[in-house]
Amino acid sequence: MDASDARDGERIGTVARRLGVSVRTLHHWDALGVAGPSGRSANGYRSYLPADVARLRRVLLFRELGVALHDVSALLTADAAKRRAELARRRSAIVDKIAELQNLVDDVDRLVAADREGVLLDEAEQTEVFGAAWDSGWSAAAREMWGDTAQWAEYSERSAGRSADDWRDVTGAMNDAIAALAAAKRRGIVPGSDTANVLAERHRAALGEYFHCTVSMHVLVARRYVTEPGFAATFDDEEPGLAAWVGEVVEANARAHGVDPATANWE
Repeated sequence: MDASDARDGERIGTVARRLGVSVRTLHHWDALGVAGPSGRSANGYRSYLPADVARLRRVLLFRELGVALHDVSALLTADAAKRRAELARRRSAIVDKIAELQNLVDDVDRLVAADREGVLLDEAEQTEVFGAAWDSGWSAAAREMWGDTAQWAEYSERSAGRSADDWRDVTGAMNDAIAALAAAKRRGIVPGSDTANVLAERHRAALGEYFHCTVSMHVLVARRYVTEPGFAATFDDEEPGLAAWVGEVVEANARAHGVDPATANWE
């Protein structure tokens, strides 16, 4: 800017570009009396002198700090103590917001990790919670098979918020449900009886801690207990023939709920 420019000041478009705001914004601030041009160019146009631009920068600062436009003028003319108190209050709010955003970042990181790993426990915790036979590779295998489904998304979202104690509760409820089914089989409880149906619903509720499981989906899950060696062994180690018997119990319960096992689908 040459000497003439310094005397005449800058046109509104130049100032707007330099400050990164719109000409319309500067016109609005001028109309409200918050900040406007006090110079006059040689050809009669109003222009912004250096002091005007400095005031605009302060307006921008307060606006970025969240100060309402109608309060900015008062702050610009306030005494030092009031201005410092307001800045301190705004700083405190920003610090709180940073902490809130950091917590949000941490939550997103856990969601990403849970989607990738399934269970967010270290190896020792997984063994302690799920038992010595637990293989952490099962989570990777499950993700490979189900990772694109809504059920995996639900499972991983729940997992992201679970501690070791939470997982103990979830696992304990499933183990108790399976133990109750095994005890019922040993007592000769008949699939389709009221007792068997109650146990089927208890097992479905335990599954529901992993993902929402409808009656129809329960039928399909129970079939995997028979067809997949790992599942079959888990059930049959609890009670010989338990996997097949649980399948019968679940299908009978489905019929009681108006679901034909022959047409069961993954909802």
